[in-house]
Amino acid sequence: MGEMMVGELKDIPAVIIRPTIITSTYKEPFPGWVEGIRTIDSLAIGYAKGKLTFFLGDLEAIVDVIPADMVVNAIIVAMIAEARHQQPQTIYQVGSSIRNPLRYSNLQDYGFRYFTKNPWINKDGKPVIVSKVRVMNSMDSFQRYMAFRYLLLLKGLELANAAFCHFFQGVYSNLNRKINWVMRLVDIYRPYLFFNATFDDLNTEKLRMTARTSLVENDMFYFDPISIDWEDYFMNIHIPGIVKYIFK
Repeated sequence: MGEMMVGELKDIPAVIIRPTIITSTYKEPFPGWVEGIRTIDSLAIGYAKGKLTFFLGDLEAIVDVIPADMVVNAIIVAMIAEARHQQPQTIYQVGSSIRNPLRYSNLQDYGFRYFTKNPWINKDGKPVIVSKVRVMNSMDSFQRYMAFRYLLLLKGLELANAAFCHFFQGVYSNLNRKINWVMRLVDIYRPYLFFNATFDDLNTEKLRMTARTSLVENDMFYFDPISIDWEDYFMNIHIPGIVKYIFK
């Protein structure tokens, strides 16, 4: 809707930037910087703390992520290009799914390896031992799992709690809170978990080519995801960054 409104402003020079899932910084202001919980980070937090033991989605699907500083650099270069060569409004898709695809199976592997080597220490001072996440590849399998594993137990606790004058209120509330947390995650991420498309970034690649040939400070305004080694980025930059800056 915002893009549609901008599109009606014919006399105002504008460019449209469409970043995909934004992750912690690749280099600037320093590697791994992030503020607040961003999209995939809530999964990492739940997994590290032992709250996320299964995953719903297609492990071979592409998860389109891009570091925050690359998004900022793309915005700056797009502004410069627009100022030099004013054209009809251009849309720049800033992501990695075409140039350097990352898959959910990669995230599963990186998370398991990192938190096996560097376990989260819980409030009791004990390390949280993680294991490979169980994967469910359809909503039907997820709903069956939740019904037999948790919802029946929750219903039984609800009846017992009512019969015994709320004696099981603490246990019931704790389980209910955890189930609601999982269901909320599923609701948030459902559009992404089975999404198998990639995003055309041809305009952004043309912008990169222009920057390479005409910007003296081209190295300063890097935003090509092909330069990212995802294993190194997640194992040594992104996951340590979210552990340092947003884990609580």
